[in-house]
Amino acid sequence: MFEFELIARSGATAARAGIFHTPHGDLLTPVFAPVGTQGTVKAVTPAQLKELGTSLVLANTYHLYLRPGDELVKELGGLHEFMRWPGPILTDSGGFQVFSLSDTRKIDDDGVTFKSHIDGSMHRFTPEKSIEIQNNLGADIIMAFDECPPPLDRDYNEIALARTHAWAARCREHHRRGEQALFGIVQGGIFPDLREQSAEFLMELDFPGYAIGGLAVGETKAQMQATVEVVNSFLPENKPRYLMGVGSPEDLVNGVMRGVDIFDCVLPTRLARNAAALTRTGRLNMKNAQYARDGGPVEEGCACYCCANFTRAYIRHLIVAKEILAATLLTIHNIHLLLTLMREMRAAIVEGTFESHAASFLENYRPVGQNS
Repeated sequence: MFEFELIARSGATAARAGIFHTPHGDLLTPVFAPVGTQGTVKAVTPAQLKELGTSLVLANTYHLYLRPGDELVKELGGLHEFMRWPGPILTDSGGFQVFSLSDTRKIDDDGVTFKSHIDGSMHRFTPEKSIEIQNNLGADIIMAFDECPPPLDRDYNEIALARTHAWAARCREHHRRGEQALFGIVQGGIFPDLREQSAEFLMELDFPGYAIGGLAVGETKAQMQATVEVVNSFLPENKPRYLMGVGSPEDLVNGVMRGVDIFDCVLPTRLARNAAALTRTGRLNMKNAQYARDGGPVEEGCACYCCANFTRAYIRHLIVAKEILAATLLTIHNIHLLLTLMREMRAAIVEGTFESHAASFLENYRPVGQNS
């Protein structure tokens, strides 16, 4: 049911194109998943996502557990029916949010007790509880419950890694729904030996796919890329690899170059709600006065609905007027860009031109701060 087929490899890099079969459709990898934290990708409809060519959406276990409740979602037909998304869905384990959003939490070897960021009520997640919630939500791909430690603290990573491994085994044991693929999450900070240890342990449990966690949370870009290379050098060729929480254009290219198959990130939607547009050369702050009389599209050559129909001047007007449509149009544009980049990279891998394709993109892309 969850077979992963490798279609092509890049000879000069670790990039690969594949197909991951799921009950709700095939994922053509490499693939980017927009984030629908609370069962919705902010500012756009499922129909708009489908029109953009979205194939995978991520939803958040922690948030849906707190509101409206995973049992209610199950009662109403599961997450696909609840949010009316017909394609594959991925849910995370809730672990990152438990550790990052709760002001009061107590971690022990059995699980985590935490305070809801909504109303202050106390809750407890164990590996079994996380799997139970995700089983109720019914996503195609679900995650093992893990601890996400600071990437640069070796002592903490050693403690957290032992806990993550024990929890992964418990998740594997408790998972019962064969129509859901449970991925293990490789941790270990930026430390190659810990990452190797984690990959080896999780491979023994024979998950249908593996996630790379604990990155894009404080380390440098160079450290992230080096860690991805290390992890992917150990993970099996015949299973998909998912880099969690990474989604800037340059990081997608660098991740694919290093053998990553699946990505997700709130970046394109969060930037859109904050008046920022992603382009092939960097970010644009659409609030800037220079766009007030600009009759061109957000990005020349872009075929998205936003760029095909509206000017920079109009987008800036919507932002200044605090109109909701601004967030919708920029979200459409930002997601379109990332999905297009993924399709282009996949085609380049298949055609054998990925190395030059990636080099050209990275040469022309300007990091944050260099675009106006």
